[in-house]
Amino acid sequence: MRSGFTIVELLIVMVIIGLLAAIAIPKFANTKERATLTAMKSDLRNLVTVEEGHFVENLSYTTDPGSAYSVTSGNKMPTITITPDGWSAVITSWNSAQVCAVYMGSTAAPPAVKEGSPACGDGAAITTAP
Repeated sequence: MRSGFTIVELLIVMVIIGLLAAIAIPKFANTKERATLTAMKSDLRNLVTVEEGHFVENLSYTTDPGSAYSVTSGNKMPTITITPDGWSAVITSWNSAQVCAVYMGSTAAPPAVKEGSPACGDGAAITTAP
């Protein structure tokens, strides 16, 4: 008698591996998205430090932080807007459809709703403040 696996046993093993992969792959994608959002928020926190340092030295904010600031790989440079009493910044990533923003002053930059605290949201539903 020959020993080995039958085709039915091999198919059952393949189905089980397929089910495990179907569960694991979305979990991995969610983890990658969270990491991207965390990197964008971190870049915005660093920008707050650079902008406030520039303000202390020059009594004005800047739209070009220069070499004092860089973003995480995969993130685009933020768009910085000077407002009457502060500034706002919006950042995106090549790896996510989400948009993150931060602002200082009284002019909110959606999705940020608390001054100095970066927040992220769906880019399709957000219009940036002038």
